Amino acid sequence: MGLFTQIVTLPLAPVRGAVWVVERVVEAAEDEYYDPEPIERELAELERSLLAGDIDEKEFDRREDELLDRLDEIRAFREGTGE
Repeated sequence: MGLFTQIVTLPLAPVRGAVWVVERVVEAAEDEYYDPEPIERELAELERSLLAGDIDEKEFDRREDELLDRLDEIRAFREGTGE
């Protein structure tokens, strides 16, 4: 940006600052939402519950399908954003 452009758009600086903050918040939320580690931990805990007899095969299959679908969503997002 040239000096003239900076001077003319100076009143918009607070807006640009707010937009920057919102963008950082969105990035942090996406990083947390699309983190595969909690899902992988849930899958491991689910398997432990099955082996311990706390849940039956039907419940295991239902919850496993949900978690695997979530992992697919995470992988698709990460591949789509180039991460």
